Amino acid sequence: KKPNISGWMHGSWKAVWVVLSDDGLDFYKKKADSSPKGMIPLKGATLTCPCQDFPKRPLVFKISASKNQEHFFQATHLEDREMWVKDIKRTITCLQAGKKFARKSTRRSIRLPDTVNLSDLYLQMKDQESGVKEQKLEKEKRIFNHCFTGSTVIDWLISKAKARNRQEGLMLATGLLNEGFLQPAGDLSKGAAEGGAESVLLDQPDALYYFADSGFFCEGYSSDEDTIVKEEFRGAIVKQGCLLKQGHRRKNWKVRKFILRDDPAYIHYYDPGKGEINPLGSIHLRGSVVTAVEHIPDAKKHDVEGNLFEIITSDDTHYFLQAATAEERKEWIRSIHTVAKSGK
Repeated sequence: KKPNISGWMHGSWKAVWVVLSDDGLDFYKKKADSSPKGMIPLKGATLTCPCQDFPKRPLVFKISASKNQEHFFQATHLEDREMWVKDIKRTITCLQAGKKFARKSTRRSIRLPDTVNLSDLYLQMKDQESGVKEQKLEKEKRIFNHCFTGSTVIDWLISKAKARNRQEGLMLATGLLNEGFLQPAGDLSKGAAEGGAESVLLDQPDALYYFADSGFFCEGYSSDEDTIVKEEFRGAIVKQGCLLKQGHRRKNWKVRKFILRDDPAYIHYYDPGKGEINPLGSIHLRGSVVTAVEHIPDAKKHDVEGNLFEIITSDDTHYFLQAATAEERKEWIRSIHTVAKSGK
């Protein structure tokens, strides 16, 4: 399993690396640790999702183990939560029947050559310049952010000479999916991944997938039919206040209220006279750069002066802002930089 999960420990949430075995959950402080920090046996356990103990955290699920021990985990996004819940429930069911839940070996099931290094292939696919491009796609009345289609994966493998044809590409892509490098997003791709078909990745334009450690999130409803808060708003508020912002079209300056959130890393801006229900816009900060600037391109010198800074997003969109004081500018830059570096 991948580490995108946090656990409730000693009265606070802490990020942990969790491994699902055939009879329990091992959790580590860091991926590199050789021994787990703890282990939760799943024999006789029950899983509760959604979890009413944290009503304002819809991505939390609860495991009630033997001896009345309760353990709370919070996924990074809805799809991640559903994947954990599904596999843990299957493990509990297998233990009740006296069986072991274990995934098939990718190389044995689809006969991948020993020369294929899936880890290296995954890193090449994630390259921002030459890899598979992440997109924002709308399917099934939901919006999937930072994802791509199954057809796009196969097209990329062939274009980069990783596969000679679509059948070979499908084998490689299925290997990446089975090993957890790629994850299914949406009912079509998840159904194929869970259906036991020979090729679990679909070479289709409607089948959606995402990188395991990407900033993927989905806006919509879960399979439990409980309304999920729009993912970009669920992060903790790090900083908020008013700043001057330059418009992208007319280049005029207006006062806007900004709210900075982490995990996922977003900053939303609002009309200060109309409340905080509907933002005028949002800036996804993952992979962005924030710097102090002394002047603004295309702006007259008398328009704005002093305490200026700029946010450049991963897709090269530029935002120019002005703080009221030098100290406030310094604090905003520090906070945005921290969130952009650590948030999803």
